Amino acid sequence: MSSKITHRDFNLFVLGPTGTGRHTAVLKLLSDQAATRELPPDWAYVNNFEAAHKPKALRLPPGTALTVKHTMQNLIDDLGSDIPALFESEEYQTQRRAIEQELGEAQAAAMAAFADRAKAEDIALLRTPMGFLLTAIRDGKPVKAEDYQKLSEDEQAQIDEKIARLQEDLAAVLGQEPKLEKEHRKRVERLNAAMAERAVSARVAEVEADLQAIEVVAEYLETVREDIISNAELFLQAAAEQSDGPFPQAIRKYHREPEFERYVVNVMVSQDREARAGAPVETEDLPTLDRVTGRIEHVSHMGSLMTNFSMIRPGALHRANGGYLVMDARRVLSEPYAWDALKRCLKNQAITITSMAERLSLISTTSLEPDPIPLDLRVVLVGDSRLYALLVLLDPEFSELFKLQADFEDVVDRTEDNLVLFARLVGSFALREGLRPMTAAGVARLLDEATRLADDSQKLSLRLGALSDFICEADHYATGRGSEFIDDGDIDRAVVEKDRRASRIKDRMQEAITRKTVLIDTDGAKTGQINGLAVIGLGDYRFGRPSRITARVRMGAGKLVDIEREVELGGPLHSKGVMILAGYLTSTYALDVPFSLHASLVFEQSYGGIDGDSASSAELYALLSALSGLPIRQGLAVTGSVNQTGEVQAIGGVNEKIEGFFETCVARGLTGDQGVLIPKSNIEHLMLRSNVVEAAEAGKFRVIPVETIDQGIAILTGTEAGIRDKDGCFPEGSVNALVEDRLRGFAETRKAFARPAKSDEDGTDK
Repeated sequence: MSSKITHRDFNLFVLGPTGTGRHTAVLKLLSDQAATRELPPDWAYVNNFEAAHKPKALRLPPGTALTVKHTMQNLIDDLGSDIPALFESEEYQTQRRAIEQELGEAQAAAMAAFADRAKAEDIALLRTPMGFLLTAIRDGKPVKAEDYQKLSEDEQAQIDEKIARLQEDLAAVLGQEPKLEKEHRKRVERLNAAMAERAVSARVAEVEADLQAIEVVAEYLETVREDIISNAELFLQAAAEQSDGPFPQAIRKYHREPEFERYVVNVMVSQDREARAGAPVETEDLPTLDRVTGRIEHVSHMGSLMTNFSMIRPGALHRANGGYLVMDARRVLSEPYAWDALKRCLKNQAITITSMAERLSLISTTSLEPDPIPLDLRVVLVGDSRLYALLVLLDPEFSELFKLQADFEDVVDRTEDNLVLFARLVGSFALREGLRPMTAAGVARLLDEATRLADDSQKLSLRLGALSDFICEADHYATGRGSEFIDDGDIDRAVVEKDRRASRIKDRMQEAITRKTVLIDTDGAKTGQINGLAVIGLGDYRFGRPSRITARVRMGAGKLVDIEREVELGGPLHSKGVMILAGYLTSTYALDVPFSLHASLVFEQSYGGIDGDSASSAELYALLSALSGLPIRQGLAVTGSVNQTGEVQAIGGVNEKIEGFFETCVARGLTGDQGVLIPKSNIEHLMLRSNVVEAAEAGKFRVIPVETIDQGIAILTGTEAGIRDKDGCFPEGSVNALVEDRLRGFAETRKAFARPAKSDEDGTDK
């Protein structure tokens, strides 16, 4: 299987029609494959204590991320009690007082020594509110200012000299105090660190051995231990604030406090070993940029936006990492920047989180740069064929990243084995959805509807969505009639009711035909006029309607006028069909004379665009009738395309076309002479409604297959088409003979008209 390919860029694009069960089938196949793979690792983001704006990603063994998270929560809660208690212990207080006492004694000893030196020189050291003051003493008493003035100049000079010299010594002594206090702080810090280290190391040592054995966990715990020792005051402050709180400290959850978010383990992915044994299979119904690659949330704080690593949220790529991610391609492409981000992650094989606001530069705030998480997964996109073709054409990177494609069939062969499998599928759906079981007749009727949806009697449609809708609606009708089973009548009613709910436009068109607002003949015969058939699609509802096609001919220069094309109502395929008619006429009739026909073709009362070549055979029949003069039976309608050799080719929507004309005939009254000519190659596509089949069995309506234009014109006119004999002539009175005679007559008349007039004897022209 392609899902087993381990090389990068082998992602998968699943394409196919909507409603064929693509998502269900993909999820089932991937789930089976994922069960055989190993469980991928857990991932978590933790604080980077050296650079907070660059959170670190931890790769953890599967199923351990939540254990690590809870372990850290318990560690912080325990230390929130242990550290304050340790700092309030008698041991700590004794050592702290000793340090304080040593500081006081050192400062006092220095000042006492200085005071003694000053006293020896008759200078006293006094402490004042303004600081220390030096003054002279006499007889053991400080000299007052007035007494100082009475001293001789020599004595004053001696005193001033002593005081100035001692002042410098005092400054030196006082200058030692900051050093002593610094040493004191260092000793206190060492004491605090030693105490904190004792508490932290003891708690860290209690972490389970199997977690300690994980290298990244052991490294992270070491950085946490060092940071807590350096920031023990956080726990002391928290304890001080708690003393006045309403709850006792014993039940406080410290890990929930904002100041302790630095120690949170932000789990991005945690594998549940019990719930899942293999790789993950994830889906994302709303693949926005944030939901695919993850996001970084912000909170408003004092007028500014703040964030940290604990606000990183995972995306679908994180959840599916190591497994499979299934998304709808059209939804991914419709979300701004989601497709670009997905391709970048797949190309780099790493999940990089970038917010929409950052890409658009809508906000200017502190941003995080989390470690990219290695990416190892297979992305499965589900879309349609047109979208796949556009991506291949317009996006060069698409083919590089999505090297695999799975194209879903919308039909399967209607074989005995497939019928049995389809019946089992129907039964399992009813069981899964809690619906009533279906009878054999009910299953058979549903299988017939699956064949009709396939437009081929040899196929079964895989549009499981439409079929499941029929089952659910049929279950409702079975409930209404009190039955324990869903039978064919319930399925048939569901089909009829679905058609009725969507048939307003069809009913109005049929009403217009019945009231002869739109002119359609269903009996009699007319020359150059025929009933063509078209299919109109409104969403997923299709219905057929007849259209009158008329042809008019005259002598001309070989021009076949398509009025629809001339007024720009005809599409290219329709115009192609008309050109083929000209090719058929010129290669079949009057080969030895110039093509001298001027003909016009038109869909009467057509006011919208017309495209497709399924009416080309009907247009040719109308032309042949106009040329031969033979009337066409109006009770017969025609569908089918034609090639230049006159072969009638298969078309689409044959069932709807037949039923559309049948309803018109029923409204006008069935005569037994009405029917539809279809290409013989469309016989295998017939899956008509029961009322049409019953009318055909009763001889009231016919479905007539034809292979060639000759067969068809013979049925429509009641005259043999005719085959050229050995002399190259058509049988006299045959349709082809009449057409060729008419075309030859046009050519001869044109030749005669173009011949110069003879001159009279007097030289004048006549």
